[in-house]
Amino acid sequence: MRLLVINPGSTSTKVSVFEDERNIFTESVFHDAPELLRYRTTNDQLPFRESVVLSLLSKHNIRIEDIDVFIGRGGCAYSQEEGVMEIDRSLYEDTRDDKGGSDHPAKLGVMMAYDWALKYGRPAYTINPTNVDELTPLARITGLKGVYRRAQSHVLNQKGIARKHSRMMKIRYEDASYIVCHIDGGITISAHFKGRMIDGTEGAGGDGPFTPTRLGSIPIMETAKYLETHKCEELEAMCSRSGGFVSHFGSSDSDKIHEAVENGDEHASLVWKAMIYQIAKSIGAMATVLKGKVDAILLTGGLVRFSDIVDGIKERAGWIAPIYVYPGEVEQEEMAGEVLKVIRGEKKAGKYTGRPVFSGFPWDENPDCTADC
Repeated sequence: MRLLVINPGSTSTKVSVFEDERNIFTESVFHDAPELLRYRTTNDQLPFRESVVLSLLSKHNIRIEDIDVFIGRGGCAYSQEEGVMEIDRSLYEDTRDDKGGSDHPAKLGVMMAYDWALKYGRPAYTINPTNVDELTPLARITGLKGVYRRAQSHVLNQKGIARKHSRMMKIRYEDASYIVCHIDGGITISAHFKGRMIDGTEGAGGDGPFTPTRLGSIPIMETAKYLETHKCEELEAMCSRSGGFVSHFGSSDSDKIHEAVENGDEHASLVWKAMIYQIAKSIGAMATVLKGKVDAILLTGGLVRFSDIVDGIKERAGWIAPIYVYPGEVEQEEMAGEVLKVIRGEKKAGKYTGRPVFSGFPWDENPDCTADC
């Protein structure tokens, strides 16, 4: 059983082929921001990302028509429950059309998997997309009635790392309290309580730390001033593709930025340290969500290869709980392993409902309802 795992990220396209549990190859191609900013929208990147996947398959002498199952990372449709889900026409269309109100390159995984599955008559699946929604009501409320915080994070890797750590500690993920930080081209920090991500920063929504490609949280009045002289589309792009390092330096290449830091560049050093500062600040916020009862802080993602990021987080947040570092991610193995369980009948895949997990509170149904109703 050959499984193709397609994982488009904000700065890379990662591809794996598994024969049952055996990993035939895993390879990742880095895309600097200027390369991707040539495309007006994320959907416009689809032919380019397809060519990357096909090129990697050809490099390893694998024909796409010999793939038995297509698995794509997902996001951007209506919010979903966790777990494996079949990719059908409805999920494909809602993903393409950003019905969930966010725009992330992970969506291209679902789109590629569906297109090829349809072409070759194979099944297609996704698992734990970026918009799995397990937020508590308290986490949703903002100071603007009818405007709510959304679940949008690196669910696939965060839950995978949380389960991996739990196995190592010989405890159940469903019994633990973790703060999990995915630190890469995108950065999200989430509070995990008894197997659910009850709160967290919204990755591509202008929330949390800025990142190599994203602007992160900025004051609302400064945003309003920015929009006086810029288009909304520019701001949307900076939420997911052209903010952070790209805004400061014109590049999302963390190795180049870090090299400038090591060479004493004042601008690069301040921005780099500010990113670490904001990550630690978000960890502190998630600690309050968990009422200070944190079993562990788990750091994962490509950027934890930089020791000064890990050291900086430990310096500011190490007092909260023990910190464990898991460089890279477990997304490819998680996708292949969980889909194999479905194929073997050990688990059942869910169906996309076409409805968000959360669509408002009871009082939202009555526009004439006052705050006292």
